[in-house]
Amino acid sequence: MLTLKQQELLIFIHHRLEQGGVSPSFEEMKDALDLRSKSGIHRLINALEERGFIRRLPNRARALEVVKLPDGVERSRGDVPVMPPRLATTQAASVPLPPAANDVIDIPLHGRIAAGVPIEAMEGQNMLSVPAALLGAGEHYALEVSGDSMIEAGILDGDFALIQRTETAREGQIVVALIDDAEATLKYFRKDGGRIRLDPANSAYEPQIYDPRQVRIQGKLAGLLRRYN
Repeated sequence: MLTLKQQELLIFIHHRLEQGGVSPSFEEMKDALDLRSKSGIHRLINALEERGFIRRLPNRARALEVVKLPDGVERSRGDVPVMPPRLATTQAASVPLPPAANDVIDIPLHGRIAAGVPIEAMEGQNMLSVPAALLGAGEHYALEVSGDSMIEAGILDGDFALIQRTETAREGQIVVALIDDAEATLKYFRKDGGRIRLDPANSAYEPQIYDPRQVRIQGKLAGLLRRYN
């Protein structure tokens, strides 16, 4: 049995395919279901795919196929199910949006973060397009890595660190740690007696040790993006 949101999304996708032969973008689905982020759409798509209601067509952008519709869905002319009233109103009022791949999510890009000595993590208004497969549940943001102290963990200067927002971390996780509410750094999180130790992944750097009151966890590493140009 599908949840209400899953069924609404399935019907919305089916209508768009019937109308134009192209499935809607994540942005259009988010707006149609009145969700706050596209990560929620990603989870709904995965659930529908796992239950066999839709499938992704490989090597094509915005390529979703409706395999079946739920039992008991009211149908109108032909084989098209009746849209829920809220979705029908949203669709009629929507403005055409630029094409977007269904497997891409836009997340905030919040400047540069040090992988060496701490530097200030600047808040920014830019967005970064990220393959949805790199992100799990929860809210995410991206930071551009500055420095080489995490190179032995495969994190290089200029990489984009994909961060899941959290205020807690387990021993050995790579985290964004805010020091004295002023500077942020990307390091391994360790507990050393009653202290917090932030370990680099480069033998040329020394661990950073702080009183727990000096350190606030702002997220943990979820993935990396790298440019090669």
